[in-house]
Amino acid sequence: MNPSTAFARVLVDELVRGGVADAVLAPGSRSAPVALALAAAERDGRLRLHVRIDERTAAFLALGLAKASGRPVPVLTTSGTATAHLHAAVLEADAAGVPLLALTADRPPELRSTGANQTVEQAGLYGGAVRWAVDVGVPEAGREEAQNRYWRSLVAKALTVAAGTLSDDPGPVHLNLALREPLMPDDEALDPTGPWAGRADGAAWTAAQRSPGYAATAHRLPPRTLVVAGDGALHAAPDLDHDLPWPLVAEPSSGCWGGSLRGGVLLLGARDWLAAHRPEHVLVVGRPTLARPVNALLADPAVTVETVSAAPRWADAVRSSSRVSRLLVRADGDVDTGWAAAWRSAADRVGAAVDVALDGSPSLTAARLARDVVAALPAAALFVLGSSTPVRDVDRLAVPRADVAVLANRGVAGIDGTISTAVGAALVRGGPAVALMGDLTFLHDLTGLLTGEGELRPDLTVVVPDNDGGGIFAQLEPGEDRYAADYRRVFGTPHGRDLVAVATALGWAASRVESPEELPGALALGGPRIVVVGTDQRAEAALVQDLRAAAAAALRA
Repeated sequence: MNPSTAFARVLVDELVRGGVADAVLAPGSRSAPVALALAAAERDGRLRLHVRIDERTAAFLALGLAKASGRPVPVLTTSGTATAHLHAAVLEADAAGVPLLALTADRPPELRSTGANQTVEQAGLYGGAVRWAVDVGVPEAGREEAQNRYWRSLVAKALTVAAGTLSDDPGPVHLNLALREPLMPDDEALDPTGPWAGRADGAAWTAAQRSPGYAATAHRLPPRTLVVAGDGALHAAPDLDHDLPWPLVAEPSSGCWGGSLRGGVLLLGARDWLAAHRPEHVLVVGRPTLARPVNALLADPAVTVETVSAAPRWADAVRSSSRVSRLLVRADGDVDTGWAAAWRSAADRVGAAVDVALDGSPSLTAARLARDVVAALPAAALFVLGSSTPVRDVDRLAVPRADVAVLANRGVAGIDGTISTAVGAALVRGGPAVALMGDLTFLHDLTGLLTGEGELRPDLTVVVPDNDGGGIFAQLEPGEDRYAADYRRVFGTPHGRDLVAVATALGWAASRVESPEELPGALALGGPRIVVVGTDQRAEAALVQDLRAAAAAALRA
């Protein structure tokens, strides 16, 4: 058996023994030994393989699989520029704490820096975005026993580091795989229980003692404490639940959205009301990134900010946190119940006012769509949110639900790879899944809709509010009248495409919804399906202002 084939089969065997259930690859020549080993493992029923023609799509598919399952998921590429296309997903996995395993095939050292075809400097390619990076030595003949021990221990450590088993800090790991020709197998398949077998449980790594990293002693909290939960809050504080004595303002992908005040960011944005009900203390869990009013509260010098995180990394975007606690400290009878009740009552009034404003809109706006899609989700459904406007509309307008799983790429909050992330998450979860994303987010990842012959197709419905471009900018400073001369070209960026036709051309069932009454029926059809809803950028921006005014009026009542 040639060394590259032997290495690939041991690598895949150890991945499977280490708990890998899904793997993703994009085709290539240099990666052939590992690709064939993955295909053989799938034939034997040891893992599920997903194949995509585009490396960026493959990487975000793996990200979605890992995000939904909590298990490390490898994505394999060939050498050269293919490896660069993983970078965006690696950056997201780094910031969001997702156990992504980048396997990049490479030329052996003698072909590097020589102008050889498809050769770039791949070692350390992802810089500080990975928890661990290894330029794996080239497999060689005659050193089977020593190499086998090295390869298996390497994979065991890679899985352990990616999963955050020892650090409570999961994230991406990069194994750069230098392979010499011959790359295709030249003998019978390796029996992983034979002479190539090695330690499968990674015991040398998993038995290591955990380091607490940091700790905080128990302390009593001020009676007027508000909890702000951002993306990944349950990972940052595993003891966080929905039965908190304090008001909770949680982002949809926090993992505890079901216990959140509805429209909490609208309360924080109502200056007069907030001045009379300002918290003394804010507990921050996870990475809150969506709302400017949240950052304004955290930057208020009159408010004490404390961060809760079980991992050795935490968010402190405005650098206001005065304390980092490893555990969420419970209050013992010192909660200002009247103050907390005022927050909940205000959220109810704002929610009612928002509903009146949305229902009074003459068309199915993106804002109403966000609220209505959440309400129409079946129990236990998966809900994937694109960045930009949709996740913000859900955050401020939808009624929070504890019976659905909400995911979003909020690590670095890019719009790229969202379709692929949703497909990966839906394949892991099974059952119905719905994704809500803007038209530019949808167009940015059209290759995510391409599923080749024999590939699994998810029960996923992608809902796309189509305002013909970058509608979020109409709600921000670039949308002000003084910038109107250049707005359409450089911010509005109209695409002018029929998204139903685009989706149909890529093999997905697709339809356009024109009224609120049509939406539940379209969602009930199941996936794979695209549902497009036409909206207007300027009308959406005006509606945002109307909703804020309605919330402020409700709080004055």
